[in-house]
Amino acid sequence: MPTSNDNDSTPSTAIPDFLIRHVSLRQLQVFEAIFRLGSFTRAAEELFLTQPTVSMQIKKLTDSMGLPLFEHVGRSVEPTEAGKELYQTCRKIFESLSNLEMKIADLKGLKRGRLRLCVVTIAKYLVPEMLGEFSKLYPGIDLAMKVTNRESIIERMNANEYDLYIMGQVPEELDVKSYQFAPNPLVVLAPRNHPLVGKKNIKLEEIANEPFLMREQGSGMRDATFRAFDRKGLRPQVRMELGSNEAIKHAVVGGLGLSVMSLHTLVLEGIDGPVAVLDVEGFPLMREWYMVYPKSKELSMVSRTFLDFAIEYESTICERMESLLPAIKNAHQESKISASKKSNSKAKKK
Repeated sequence: MPTSNDNDSTPSTAIPDFLIRHVSLRQLQVFEAIFRLGSFTRAAEELFLTQPTVSMQIKKLTDSMGLPLFEHVGRSVEPTEAGKELYQTCRKIFESLSNLEMKIADLKGLKRGRLRLCVVTIAKYLVPEMLGEFSKLYPGIDLAMKVTNRESIIERMNANEYDLYIMGQVPEELDVKSYQFAPNPLVVLAPRNHPLVGKKNIKLEEIANEPFLMREQGSGMRDATFRAFDRKGLRPQVRMELGSNEAIKHAVVGGLGLSVMSLHTLVLEGIDGPVAVLDVEGFPLMREWYMVYPKSKELSMVSRTFLDFAIEYESTICERMESLLPAIKNAHQESKISASKKSNSKAKKK
């Protein structure tokens, strides 16, 4: 039997025997979600649990702690001092488990492992196809994808909840690494029977007075639209805000207004369906997709492999975009030249 000296062994007093016997990882997961989201209902939705189950898990955890973890302030849920202390411990526990999972996966190579992606809403039209191709190469990898808006992604990145994040704009306020891997052209959409459909080189001023349909505050696409109008000293006339891209497309078809959306949203039906792409001056707005993660994060073998795969997949995505709208090819090339000049300029300043 191997022996161990006193310096290497963990003293029994350092093991929290009571908490080990009475607190489960599931309870901590539920608590962390409530703390982060500020809502029992939203936590239940995210974890695919019923609200009574969430409430029961928190009651058991509270009883084990011996102190209240949350207090209700109006309709919101606020953590107590004990809750704040527990949250910090939860993050350390989950980060340690995540690192362990990553190291075990690396020991297994690419035969087994897990890839967790968090992507902005528009990316749901792009990423599933990429994951499908990736899974053909590595069928043993478990895949998970969370779709949310930009603000939520930044929150989750700060909490280090996912392996990689896919965004249309790199968050400058965070210390991150980013890799450009695909074009994300934004175009002006109109109902097929709109009088501007078929007209060439429409001035932005001409559509400035048209009613516009927008995503909610925090949407990267909304921000890009306002910036495009701001550059001309204009402001879009927002008629309605909607919470999903599909809802906006249906509202466009219904004649409620125009909208600026990613060309990726038209991949399935094409540009000859009920939604038409207008030929507007300055459009398409050439944005890019970026793979992003915190600089302090060590990527697993699975994450590094998917990152390389995504970068190599760019040509496939470009071909699909160009088949929908041939003008994309020149616009994308000009965008890459512009991005290269900006990168060189920053390098010289450093």
